[in-house]
Amino acid sequence: MNSGGNACCGADAASGSACDPITSNLYDASQVGQLPAEALLASLGCGNPTALAKLSPGETVLDLGSGGGIDVLLSAKRVGLTGKAYGLDMTDEMLALANENKQKAGIENVEFLKGEIEHIPLPDNSVDVIISNCVINLSANKDLVLSEAFRVLKPGERLAVSDVVTRGEVPAEIRKSVLLWIGCIAGALEESDYRSKLLNVGFESVEMEPTRIYRAEDAREFLLREGLDVDAVALKVDGKFLSAFIRAVKPSTDSRYSQ
Repeated sequence: MNSGGNACCGADAASGSACDPITSNLYDASQVGQLPAEALLASLGCGNPTALAKLSPGETVLDLGSGGGIDVLLSAKRVGLTGKAYGLDMTDEMLALANENKQKAGIENVEFLKGEIEHIPLPDNSVDVIISNCVINLSANKDLVLSEAFRVLKPGERLAVSDVVTRGEVPAEIRKSVLLWIGCIAGALEESDYRSKLLNVGFESVEMEPTRIYRAEDAREFLLREGLDVDAVALKVDGKFLSAFIRAVKPSTDSRYSQ
């Protein structure tokens, strides 16, 4: 289990090297200008859920695996002072950094919670939107994470997360090689399996929108350095790993967590 927010691609991502195709250029200039540089440097996600999730003033948002807090702070601005943005992370280091970033940004409607994404420390039916940035795939118990997300969402409200998924079968030896390049794919599910898990815990209206498809060419330098034949690997890797924006809705008539 790994519920930390920004361990996704490892240290290389922060320097823009091996993981750069995954973690680079996720936030536009207007978003970058709103936040402390420390929050941006700590962000090693695979997408920008705040840009894709439709947030409205007054809503309560929860970011699973919030790390340095970038997505929480951006969400807080969008839901306004009548709304609330929670960040959940299991590491004291990231929580301390996130709270420092909160102070520097001068945003008040934010609260960072310590805990695991498999055991969300919030009541049933208490959240309007759940976001996450390349963290759910790192959990060893994704069914429990999704079940907990379902529990804390209000009936009729939604999950809107960025995550890494695979498309089609990926041979174990290829997955192992690519894992050395992209730490984010550690526990990546095949997209149909991800969809099934969401449906099994009770979600409906599941949608998956690819946001980045990773090509073997992106990893050419790394693969050559590892002594691998890029052209041979390309046929088995190309287009198999992708970042996706995943949406799902908790039914408005669900009674399992009724108040």
